[in-house]
Amino acid sequence: MRKLHIDNSFTNSLPKDPVAENYTRQVTSIAFSKAEPLKFPKSSFIHVSKLAKELGFTEEEILSEEFLQLFTGQHLYPHTEPYAMAYAGHQFGNWAGQLGDGRAINLFETLQNEKRWAFQLKGAGPTPYSRRGDGLAVLRSSIREHLCSEAMHHLGIPTTRSLSLALSGEEVLRDVMYDGHPDYEKGAIVCRVAPSFIRFGNFELAAAQGENELLKKLTDYTISTFFTDIKTSGAAAYLQFFQEVTDRTLEMIMHWQRVGFVHGVMNTDNMSILGLTIDYGPYGWLEPYDHGWTPNTTDRQHKRYRYGAQPEIGLWNLLQLANALFPLIEDAPALQKVLDSYKTNYQAQYLDTMMNKIGIYYTHKDDRDLLQALEENLHLHETDMTIFYRELSKIDSKTAITDAFNMISVAFYTINDVEETHKKTWLQWLETYLERLVFDMEQNDGENSAFAKARIEKMNATNPKYVLRNYISQLVIDAADQGDYELLREVYSMLQKPYDEQPKYEKWYALRPEWARSKVGCSMLSCSS
Repeated sequence: MRKLHIDNSFTNSLPKDPVAENYTRQVTSIAFSKAEPLKFPKSSFIHVSKLAKELGFTEEEILSEEFLQLFTGQHLYPHTEPYAMAYAGHQFGNWAGQLGDGRAINLFETLQNEKRWAFQLKGAGPTPYSRRGDGLAVLRSSIREHLCSEAMHHLGIPTTRSLSLALSGEEVLRDVMYDGHPDYEKGAIVCRVAPSFIRFGNFELAAAQGENELLKKLTDYTISTFFTDIKTSGAAAYLQFFQEVTDRTLEMIMHWQRVGFVHGVMNTDNMSILGLTIDYGPYGWLEPYDHGWTPNTTDRQHKRYRYGAQPEIGLWNLLQLANALFPLIEDAPALQKVLDSYKTNYQAQYLDTMMNKIGIYYTHKDDRDLLQALEENLHLHETDMTIFYRELSKIDSKTAITDAFNMISVAFYTINDVEETHKKTWLQWLETYLERLVFDMEQNDGENSAFAKARIEKMNATNPKYVLRNYISQLVIDAADQGDYELLREVYSMLQKPYDEQPKYEKWYALRPEWARSKVGCSMLSCSS
């Protein structure tokens, strides 16, 4: 295999744990600890994503034994030392103290085409931060992470990536539903890739320990390596850094809201400092449109991380980051101004996003009323979010109201149960919507086929046709558990072009089957991995 351009900036810039042994412990004044992957002599690849070629690996290299050994942790690249990051975090709104990479081992960083990539194995063994865990992962959760990382990338959403998915060749004991009935499952290893895996929690740990020198080193490193447009220094630089992190976080969450993605575990230790979607656990996509839905069984009672609360939780998490950075900035009003900008920018970006979703170009004084009425209607009856917005693009200014209703009704889960009053409410909204389409045409100097075509293209570039529904993931998992990976490859291929029609995958453009409504893995999920 070709020589990699190794550039371990994180470990070269920040303090290392002086203890070399791999046992669970509390740490202070350090950013990472040594942690080597376990050896899995029976490991084998299930799937390698197209990211491998994007990173410059040839087909011959990808098929080589050396590639397998490197990205399952059996072989360490020369002059590299794997490690686990130390960080803390707030979990479900409560301070959890030290956490760290309990199931992730960072291999090395490379520079490829002037881009930095950090390679990390998930499920390759314990670290000093594994607490009571074994550092391993199972096939079902690893498939979900591998597929979703790449699906999100192709949806245009900032995310960590997945290079490869492998079986470890060993079995792992897990209690899927936390109900006292553990069982053995196939172990797996995912190789995750991102410019960096630094989280809000890295800064929180240093601040909570009163390690201001470590906090400064970590922040200076992050700015100089990943926020190179910041040219100032001192408190001004740290404040600009916080503003950019705030903007990136909002951008990421607005993308989540746009496609109906629900992260499920928005703890501060699961928030990337680069504004990337990270840590794919009990996530899901809205099927019936519901602001109160969470995919996480642990969150079932309070629904802190429900779909409708994600923008608010993003702001709450940023407040915790502001508190952590305060010793470097010491200007509470300035930090509050940044947080207030999140609220203002959210309102503007929400309006822009929603107008793109419904295909309206020109602003109107009643825009927010139109959108509020739409959201209320979507809650009237079980309405599939993905299908509704995709079908809405088929309506134009000349469509009859009853025809328009028939078009969107394919998104209703039980069309025969739609109450007459609900139908009437929908017809009223569609009448207003059609009037807005006419208004748009008039603003564009009348009927114009090119304008109408551009509107459809805009909507279809905003509203995906294919998303990784939980039941689809579960079908892939069930097949893979039997050693059949053909469905995994099919779904992976489909998710490469989520906005395209792709007639050969039309069967996946459908309402969630009734059998999947309450089946384990198809609706809500636990954090078990």
